Amino acid sequence: MKDTIPAVPVERHFEQEGFGNRKLIRPLMNHTNHSAINHAGPGHSATGIGERRERPDRAERGGERSNGARKSAPPEQTNAENFYFQKQMQSKTPMVIVMLDDEEVHGIIEWYDRSCIKVNRIGAPNLMIYKPSIKYMYKEAEGRK
Repeated sequence: MKDTIPAVPVERHFEQEGFGNRKLIRPLMNHTNHSAINHAGPGHSATGIGERRERPDRAERGGERSNGARKSAPPEQTNAENFYFQKQMQSKTPMVIVMLDDEEVHGIIEWYDRSCIKVNRIGAPNLMIYKPSIKYMYKEAEGRK
């Protein structure tokens, strides 16, 4: 019976079938506990080969990137400026706003929006200042640093 089956086609068929039926097995990389693989229970292989483990969802991983992907870019707006203006407005902190031409405006910030701020001044007219014309600002009590 062996003489009736040609040796070469069977070998080729075995190679194709061997590669075709192979499954890709990736071991679970547990960065927090490296000894978990060595403590497999009875009936389990110590290397994890032959076991198929389900990968957790992205939501379960909590943003962990095991594939080496880069972090996403930070948001364009952090709301730090909004938080600062709100704090100064609520406490009515006397501020010094230094303009691009080094002119100083003393007053209290009444409100702000995306492009300008309104400064109430004592003994002088209130001003609406365009934000791109501001060099920097500081609390009047702190003085210039």
